[in-house]
Amino acid sequence: MKGAAIRAVTSSLLLLPGIFVCIPIFLLVTGSVMGSNELKDYLSPVLSNGTGFVSWKLIPDYPTFSNYAKLLFLTPQFFVLFWNSMKLAALILAGQLLVGVPAAWAFAVYRVKGSKVLFALYIVLMLLPFQVTMLSSYLVMNRFSLLNTHMAVILPAVFSTFPIFLTYGGFRAIPIELLEAARMDGAREEYLFLKIGLPLGKGGMLSAMVLGFLEYWNMMEQPMAFLEDKALWPLSLYLPEITWDQAGYAFLASILMLLPSVFVFMIGQDYLEQGIIYSGLKA
Repeated sequence: MKGAAIRAVTSSLLLLPGIFVCIPIFLLVTGSVMGSNELKDYLSPVLSNGTGFVSWKLIPDYPTFSNYAKLLFLTPQFFVLFWNSMKLAALILAGQLLVGVPAAWAFAVYRVKGSKVLFALYIVLMLLPFQVTMLSSYLVMNRFSLLNTHMAVILPAVFSTFPIFLTYGGFRAIPIELLEAARMDGAREEYLFLKIGLPLGKGGMLSAMVLGFLEYWNMMEQPMAFLEDKALWPLSLYLPEITWDQAGYAFLASILMLLPSVFVFMIGQDYLEQGIIYSGLKA
């Protein structure tokens, strides 16, 4: 009985923060089915610079799906920007797989002179925020006439050091004795990479892909700096453009923006845990 009581108290303590985390999502869902007049009444302190506090109802008085009809059938620019976000995230992650995975394998498996120093430099570069490298990236993209194209956003992100760091941890977890035994049996280096490295190190790779998607799906600074044409913008730049008098529309757009991230997180949460473990391994 004592153990059951402790588990009940622990579950309650863990459930309470979860409820607070879910409250904003619940507000988005209920706000997306509210009419404009009802939203105006509840949000008047914000929308009209009035006094008092914002009020809210758990269930709308007059639920409506007009916002859904407007967004899904009468707003084609929303889907253009949605697929822009999908295109940017997919191409960036594909490029990171092609570039970062072989680089991480080389750092993890081959010990050559200066490799530790170079990897330490990679870690330093990983800590630099985008604002530090924005000017140099802008000058390079301008030199190659790539500004105001999606490649201006994709190429700098493809060569990010963060996926190399996470994937490196996954490869370092492979026992070196296994690789040496395979070499003694006559296995070539490409066989080690394709048949041993990739299957056993997929946890680090997939954790890097999940975290990368969550980052690049919501990125704002890079497209804001490199893209002028609004038709090229991702969805993350479109949401702030929605005015407050379209609150219900904004609520629904935020829900659709959130869904891919939730889907990817639910699929890859186990790999995220592995990525956290790998990131703690010593080089």
